[in-house]
Amino acid sequence: MTSWSSAGPTVLASFLASLVEFVEALTIVLAVGLTRGWKSSLLGTAAGVAALVALVAALGPSLQSIPLAQLQLAVGLLLLLFGMRWLQKAVLRSAGVIALRDEALEFSTRTRALQGDPRGGGGIDATGFLTAFKAVLLEGIEVVFVVVALSLKGGMLLPASAGALLALLLVALLGLLLHRPLATVPENTLKFSVGVMLTAFGTYWTGEGLGFAWPGSDAIVLLLIAAFLAMGWLLARACARLPAPPARTPSSSGSPARAPRGLLPTMVGELLGLFVDDLWLAFGIAGWVLLSAALLSLDARVAASAPALFPAGLAGVLAVSAWRRALAAAPLARSTELH
Repeated sequence: MTSWSSAGPTVLASFLASLVEFVEALTIVLAVGLTRGWKSSLLGTAAGVAALVALVAALGPSLQSIPLAQLQLAVGLLLLLFGMRWLQKAVLRSAGVIALRDEALEFSTRTRALQGDPRGGGGIDATGFLTAFKAVLLEGIEVVFVVVALSLKGGMLLPASAGALLALLLVALLGLLLHRPLATVPENTLKFSVGVMLTAFGTYWTGEGLGFAWPGSDAIVLLLIAAFLAMGWLLARACARLPAPPARTPSSSGSPARAPRGLLPTMVGELLGLFVDDLWLAFGIAGWVLLSAALLSLDARVAASAPALFPAGLAGVLAVSAWRRALAAAPLARSTELH
């Protein structure tokens, strides 16, 4: 029977991660519906959901054919790239280094961009359909990845799926009732929490794939969550002591000033961005995983200390990467003050 020590964090991580993604998708779907028509918006949403179902159906059997240790290592590494990217950004937002995401601003920006090309007649508007489809598919892929990653352990598929389903029902209900973006959702706090949890799960699964003997088995995830939470909080406070960068309007992926790209290049670029948007952080994570694997293969005695050294190294990678970005922003503030 699944214990709450493992099922509880799985449900919570899946729920919070899915909540963030569904809120972002809702913002775009609402903007499309209000500017290009609800028919195009809802059909694009339905097509995105159908594509996700087909993707899951295609991937499911292929994942079962991969040896468990290799699957744990691959998914663990991807989860580290995904979770630590979120955690680093949340730390930097908390420290004031980068701007907070504003759903109301995102909604208004998307609305202005979509109003630039008048829709025609009462049929399906291609721009509206593709915008809604892309938003639902990309945000949904993140949800699918999180659910699959959290369900690697036997018996965890149902808790992970339940967390995602609860988030979907909540966001859909609020969207139907309010017909406006959920701008009051504390998104950075959610992303901070989710980044901590996904980093902890990624650390655990990568260690499993490398052959670690985690003390306490599944319960070690709770200790990893607590450790990365403390690390993130301390790092945010440290980065906040640096001079703040000059205030700037938060950028939006829907900015009309950005040169338009085709649907496929845009989606490929955004899919890659789910895991890598800071090369220093990505190379640091991959390098530490490879170094840990090499050390384990060279000396079996390293395995005894690996459960402590491996998370500590990842925390160091996160600290160096976040501090580097904070220092890069600080001279901008000093230059602004001098002028």
